[in-house]
Amino acid sequence: MFTVATVNVNGIRAAFRKGMGEWLETTAPDVVLMQEVRAPDEIVDDLLGANWKLIHQACNVKGRAGVAIATREDAHVKRIGLASGLEDGALEPDVDTGRWVEADLKLPGGDELTVVSTYIHSGTAGTPKMDQKYSHLDRVSLRLAELMESGSKVIVAGDINIAHTNNDIKNWKGNLKTAGFLPEERAYLDRWFAAGWVDVARKFAGDVPGPYTWWSNRGQAFDNDAGWRIDYQLVTPALESLAANPRVDRAPSYDTRWSDHAPLLVDYDLS
Repeated sequence: MFTVATVNVNGIRAAFRKGMGEWLETTAPDVVLMQEVRAPDEIVDDLLGANWKLIHQACNVKGRAGVAIATREDAHVKRIGLASGLEDGALEPDVDTGRWVEADLKLPGGDELTVVSTYIHSGTAGTPKMDQKYSHLDRVSLRLAELMESGSKVIVAGDINIAHTNNDIKNWKGNLKTAGFLPEERAYLDRWFAAGWVDVARKFAGDVPGPYTWWSNRGQAFDNDAGWRIDYQLVTPALESLAANPRVDRAPSYDTRWSDHAPLLVDYDLS
């Protein structure tokens, strides 16, 4: 099985200080898709070590965002960022960097797999930050349509910063007007799924609350499992039947976490 992990590392330097390196050695995924890396290439390369190949887009704003793909083998094609395709002069280009990176990988049998690490804006309801989020989501939607049309095996994973349904957020009643759970945001996911994208974790979990992937540091959110499911692995139909065993690697306790997000791992039968 070919294991793909996605995780918002919440700053890769801090994550490694808290145990991410040991987690990588123990878990041993084939591909790691990371968000909120918040470090330049040379630091990420040094932390990961020689066993990993890095494809990375840092944010143009220092200390913000950043997405990366770490693979065991070199990618033969890499694509960084999203082409505009839209007219939105209000968008701040620097804020829109460090949020999308793609790689095409050759599989042992000669087939090809495209993996994408994405980090969607969190947004703040009723502010220009929501306009930036919607503009970026429009770009993402255009690229998703292109990837779906290709008919290829594609995994788009990362911190999408949207809880899709009531099952994806513990306190959904208290967050109906909060960014990340607004009807306009959730409608993007509706359209993506209607177009054929498969939410692997939800497909296997069924119509149940969670499993959550992010918990606020405030109060007892982690201890009470009062979380949000905002980290996804979305796949094209060509991969749906090959996906298995999605799992959220939730830390056993608050003080053993190395990020405020938990990794989401999925196995794929790509032999």
